[in-house]
Amino acid sequence: MEFEFDDNLSAVRDLSESIFAAKSGVDRLRTVESAGGFDADLWKVLADSDVLGIALPEEVGGAGLGMLGLAAVLEQQGRRVAQVPLWSVVATAALPIAEFGSEEQKASWLPGLLDGSVIVTGAFDIGHGANLRVRAEATGDGWTLRGTVDSVSAADVADAVVVPVAMPDGGTSVMIVRTDRLSRTTLNVTNRESNSTVQFDGATVSAADVLPGDGAAIYEWTLRRARVALAALAVGVCEEALAMAAKYTSERIQFGRPISTNQAVSVRAADAYLDTESIRLTAQRAAWLMDTGVESEAEAAALVAKWWASRGGLRVVHATQHLHGGIGADVDYPIHRYFLWGRQIAFSLGSAGAIGMELGNVLEKGASIGAPV
Repeated sequence: MEFEFDDNLSAVRDLSESIFAAKSGVDRLRTVESAGGFDADLWKVLADSDVLGIALPEEVGGAGLGMLGLAAVLEQQGRRVAQVPLWSVVATAALPIAEFGSEEQKASWLPGLLDGSVIVTGAFDIGHGANLRVRAEATGDGWTLRGTVDSVSAADVADAVVVPVAMPDGGTSVMIVRTDRLSRTTLNVTNRESNSTVQFDGATVSAADVLPGDGAAIYEWTLRRARVALAALAVGVCEEALAMAAKYTSERIQFGRPISTNQAVSVRAADAYLDTESIRLTAQRAAWLMDTGVESEAEAAALVAKWWASRGGLRVVHATQHLHGGIGADVDYPIHRYFLWGRQIAFSLGSAGAIGMELGNVLEKGASIGAPV
């Protein structure tokens, strides 16, 4: 694979960088956080700049740049810790609807998702089959849903959610459920983004709300992309946090010289750099495998990327906060936001321990059938 972006991806990265740098400063973040954690003005700018459709296929109105395109955007969002639900809206809603949705579902949801007038997010969590958080009961010509998903990004501002559901026959379906059929409770999460607990009890759906095809396969396909999207977001968070730590330690004078000249400081910063680059390379590799259609290898690659984002990402945000000394613990100082975002990403859709167990199972299964791992 190529580890350098081509001209199209470089242009996407540069465009995204300019938008987030201009629209997501510290003062703006304070305002958005106090107002619920969703920057509607920035979301509109992203829509007007066609950024929301970067990853979607051209035939549905997107730019066709796939997961690498999304990763380029998310890295820049992470650098500014901008309060918009890009990873969840694109990876867990727009992409599966574009890939698996019926023509009617695509026509109903994708135009609004692309122009920013409609928000659809994913209510995904770790679980398979009967362990899914939401289950369906047959009711007339459709189903009634029961269950709760504890944490759903941007659910309080969403028009619908995409959710995997355990069916009465033991199978899995993935459904689009309008939020006016649900109960949402605002949730205060670590990084202060818009988030809610979503209760599906009593929500009714019909066959028209179900994504056609094998629901279990759609769930796995979507979960892989969501994890890679989170890893790409972690790249930007860690990269900027490390840059801030480098600047601070180079300017902080102690005993007549910058503290960056202390071996312990430089070694810890170097370790953080290696962790950041490991997240970047594993996320890009997983995205590249998905874009080139190598789904057989993408499952393990996505888990590796998320493991690095969870384990390495936590090390980076801890290190960069510690390298700021006492000021790193000041919640009004910018580095603290990167610490909060790093922790939020680390435990979303699987902690490092949970991801490691999944990866072990995948590798064991692959080895047992002689598949490449």
